[in-house]
Amino acid sequence: MPTRPLMAQLVIVRHAAAAAVAEYRHLYTWRSWTFGWLGRMLSQVTFFTLVGRLLGSEASVHYLVVGNALMVCVIETMMVVPAGSRERAEGTLVALSSTPAPWGTVLFGRGLYAPAGGTLTSAVSLLVLAPLFGVRIPPGHMPLLLLLVVLTALSTYGFGLLLSALVIAFPGARNIVSNSATLLMTAVCGVQVPVDFWPAWVRAAAAVMPLTHCLTAVRALAAPHSTAPVAVPVVLALVTGACWHALAHLAASWVRRHERTTGSFGYA
Repeated sequence: MPTRPLMAQLVIVRHAAAAAVAEYRHLYTWRSWTFGWLGRMLSQVTFFTLVGRLLGSEASVHYLVVGNALMVCVIETMMVVPAGSRERAEGTLVALSSTPAPWGTVLFGRGLYAPAGGTLTSAVSLLVLAPLFGVRIPPGHMPLLLLLVVLTALSTYGFGLLLSALVIAFPGARNIVSNSATLLMTAVCGVQVPVDFWPAWVRAAAAVMPLTHCLTAVRALAAPHSTAPVAVPVVLALVTGACWHALAHLAASWVRRHERTTGSFGYA
């Protein structure tokens, strides 16, 4: 399929995102999101942070609250993974197959609610909850910190979209894939323990995940007197995120060809 002009791609994303927002508003009200989802995520951050308190280490408390406050952004972003199989269950794959719009572009717009919601959840965790545990983010760092949260959401969104495209072809694995990906990132990307804790091959795997580099940058900003560079991890996050988005687009094209070849649209 020839590459579409940028404006045509943006129109597709806009309409797909509008449909996604309508579905999200049907799923949540502001009350259920605030007191249900947000409350759950803040409780999760608090739980893991209190482990550092039990260890009697203020450094561990700061490490855990920052790591888990950013991780909730990724958890919500990865909600896009099972959304791929819902396209099959709801019968929308047939309609998508009959249009010239690239599946990668449509899926990108259809799932934008996930990184948007994750950005808001993580921002609340970092700016409201983290200070309660002694993390004092310098006011001058806050705009860049919020941009890093957005970068985290959008860069890991590419990885989520890749998995979302694949579970269209293998819908029975949607929950296993989503939960396994989230748990693995939590374990190896520096959320709970430093990446250096792991052997070299695990560190190499963590290096291809945008979350690893975003966390490095956020920790540098959250430390009042840190001199750690931020530009390098930001660039690495941008590069790895772009690679995952490119792979996601290729995977969506492959799944479209696979579904057309097998004629399995609409079957779970």
